[in-house]
Parts: sequence; C-alpha cells; structure tokens
Amino acid sequence: MSQKVVTLGEVMLRLSTPGFERFVQADSFDVTYGGGEANVAVALCNYGLQGTFVTKVPSNALGQAAINHLRRYGVDTQHIARGGKRLGIYFLETGASMRASQVIYDRADAAVAEAEAGEFDFDRILDGASWFHTTGITPALSDKAAELTEAALKAARAKGVTTSIDLNFRKKLWTKEKAREVMTRLCEYVDVCIGNEEDAEMSLGFKSKDTDVTKGQLNLDGYKDVFRQMKERFGFKYIASTLRESHSASDNGWSALAFDGNDFHHTRQYEVRIVDRVGSGDSFASGFIYGLVTGMKMQDAAEFGVAASALKHTIPGDLNHATLTEVSALMKGDASGRVQR
Repeated sequence: MSQKVVTLGEVMLRLSTPGFERFVQADSFDVTYGGGEANVAVALCNYGLQGTFVTKVPSNALGQAAINHLRRYGVDTQHIARGGKRLGIYFLETGASMRASQVIYDRADAAVAEAEAGEFDFDRILDGASWFHTTGITPALSDKAAELTEAALKAARAKGVTTSIDLNFRKKLWTKEKAREVMTRLCEYVDVCIGNEEDAEMSLGFKSKDTDVTKGQLNLDGYKDVFRQMKERFGFKYIASTLRESHSASDNGWSALAFDGNDFHHTRQYEVRIVDRVGSGDSFASGFIYGLVTGMKMQDAAEFGVAASALKHTIPGDLNHATLTEVSALMKGDASGRVQR
C-alpha cells in the first residue's frame, strides 16, 4: 500500500496560558499551531509516512508561519491555497485536578471556511495516495467547508483511496441537527470511522441507553451497541473509538475499542498523568491509520494508536512527537518512565 496520506482541514494559531494559569491571570501566551487534520499529517510524517495537508490560509505572515510550522516536520504543503480574510485562533487554558481545561475559539471568517472546492485539484492531490483523512470539525466551519469536504471524499472514493473521518463533534461550532444532516451525507463516502459514543450520537444520531460519557466511566456493551448500529447503517470497514475514564483533569484512564464488523478489540488501558490532552484523539487517529497503512491487523493498529496517544498526553502542544521506538516500547509494557541514558 502506498504510504502517502492526504488530510484536509484547518490549521489554527494556538495561544495557551503559561503553565496552568487561568485566562484572567495571564499577561502573555505561548504560541504554537495545530488543528485536527494537521496534527494527523505531522504525526504520520513523524512515523515515516508521506503526510500531505490541504487547507487554505491567508496571504499574510501568520498564514506563512502556520505553513512553515508544518514544513519543519516534513509535511507536504504544496497544495495549500492562499487567500481569504484570516487565520483561525483558539485560546487554551489548561486545567488541573478538578478544574477542567477551557477552550475559546476565535475562528469566524477563517480562510478555510470560505474556500471553494474549485480551488483544489483533488485528482492531482490524491494521485499516488492510499489514504484520505478528515474530521467533523471541518464541515462544521461553514456550508462551503462542508461542500469542500464532500468534494474531497467523493474524489478519494472515485480514485479508490481509503477514506477515514474522525467525527469530532464540536457543540461550539454547530448544532446536533445540522451535524446529523451533514455528517450522515459525508459518511456515505467513508471507509473508516473514528469517534466516541458522544460523537456518534451528536453527529449521526446513534445512541445506546447504557452509556453516559459525562460520568467518565466505561460501558463497553454500550459502545459495542453503537458500533453495530453504525456498521449496519454505513457499512464502515472499521470503526474505532478512544475510551477515556476521567478521574480528574490531571489523571485519566485511556484505552480504545475497534470493530471490523465481526470482532471487537478492546486495547490495553493506560493510566495517564496529563500534561496536555489537546490532540490526543488526533494522535490515536494517526496511529490507527499508520498501523493500517503499514499492514498491521486491526487489533495491532488499535494498540499502536492508543499507545501513541497515551504518550501524546505527556507532550505539550497539539502535535505528537512520540517516536516509533517509544511507541513500540510502551506497547511492549515499558511504562516505567525511567531516564534514558
């Protein structure tokens, strides 16, 4: 299988309060860049694959800075369009113990939200690719962004490229009614679906009466019920979800569940002390994709994804800088955190 993976989405400027300061305390912000599909492209490059990222950024210094940030990690940015009003921004206040993290978006009128499908030659962009990935965040940005996402998925399907989507429902971006209307249409072109039970309910309308994600506790039977409903409706080849047990904002249990239409696989669970949880779902998606692209069985790809994303929780910023060696060692049981000399 080709090792070229194309992702489509938004890259944003991230402004984080230093340490664990609250917004009202901060008089400076730490600067980085990130976004769901961009994070996936970077991680795949980090693992040795060819990650290509497609978006639109403004023709100004901030747009160029975002592109430069991706290029430093080996991401192919040649198909990024230029123009539009601005680069989206999000502000992050990192929580601790019983205080939750807070995110404030400032992304209205972002360049990618106004991008037209005609600005991208998807036949050329997808040439030689084996995989195309996007998320439910991108179509939530605007009707134009939803049309762009659908055009890309259709083009990938026409070229025989495997497609995946991380449902990633964001209530600050759209309503569940709008999400269900759009995502139900998009999922007709998807082979691999990633997303937790809440995403499945809000984005697609699937719900198990036995699962309540707000309690921070797992009910695998509830997830399996939802997965079966999704498989029956859309015929996905694989469905996967991260499973988070929220003991506090600082300590979580972390595992994943994957389904191939016949068998379920629940991965090993990791107890993670959180440094930065933003991008943890993206790091699972990239790990799962990496495993499948490189020929792993579903259960091994899920184990790779959950180990990679467990490590991401320990790394500041949106991006997962865990190496293949570190992920492999964790999969083999080395969670000691001993100093490497």
